[in-house]
Amino acid sequence: MKHLILTLKLPFLVFLCGFALAQAPEAGRRSGYDDMSRETRAMQDDEMSNPGTLWVLDGEALWKKPAGAAGKSCADCHGGASSMKGIATRYPAFDAGLGRPLNLAQRINACRTGRQQAAPLGYESRELLALNAYVAVQSRGMPIAPVVDGETKPFIDAGREIFERRQGQLNISCAQCHDQYAGRKLAGNVLPQGHPTGYPMYRLEWQNLGSLERRLRNCMVGVRAEPYEAGSEQFVALEMFLMWRARGMTLETPAVRP
Repeated sequence: MKHLILTLKLPFLVFLCGFALAQAPEAGRRSGYDDMSRETRAMQDDEMSNPGTLWVLDGEALWKKPAGAAGKSCADCHGGASSMKGIATRYPAFDAGLGRPLNLAQRINACRTGRQQAAPLGYESRELLALNAYVAVQSRGMPIAPVVDGETKPFIDAGREIFERRQGQLNISCAQCHDQYAGRKLAGNVLPQGHPTGYPMYRLEWQNLGSLERRLRNCMVGVRAEPYEAGSEQFVALEMFLMWRARGMTLETPAVRP
């Protein structure tokens, strides 16, 4: 009898657990910054010590530099950097012409090919990361505020499905690490909640600035899953869900992490 009761309750318990993971309370959210050492937090907080500042400075130069057959710079269309204030808090954003969302790096490349008539910058290239960081830093300290409407919700939902799906030979989901076991230690490191508050960010492990997609690829390789193609709709959807999950949290770009 007891076994029968447990059997009947199991599907309901699984449903409740899944619902709880998807609806993590906003009050309990923590940035990875909160789990870092005092020294690493100080590195992020001081612009002169933050290695990401080097990419921001490169991005400022690229912003003003004419490119492509059109001979236009980003500044020619958008003016000063202040025009980018708040932009990074809303990306990935839906592109009506394409019928799908683009992340900020893809939007920069779309402007290069469409407006400047220049070749797109390579994924994870120093130039693309620099421009991305320069645009994003204009929103530093602002709350993440993704647009949620009839156009974006299907992609956010698709990202949620990827986040909660078990993947790879280890059969682990993003949600297991970053919701269920967040705060515990893995190989001596605290498992963060996985909020994308500081990308592009400088990781001491990489000795380089990197995008959120790079981090997601690392996670997929870590669970022995086949990563999606660079710039794929799956990566963008997952990024959309993560930004929705971090809504209201403060943008820290360029963050520093171990």
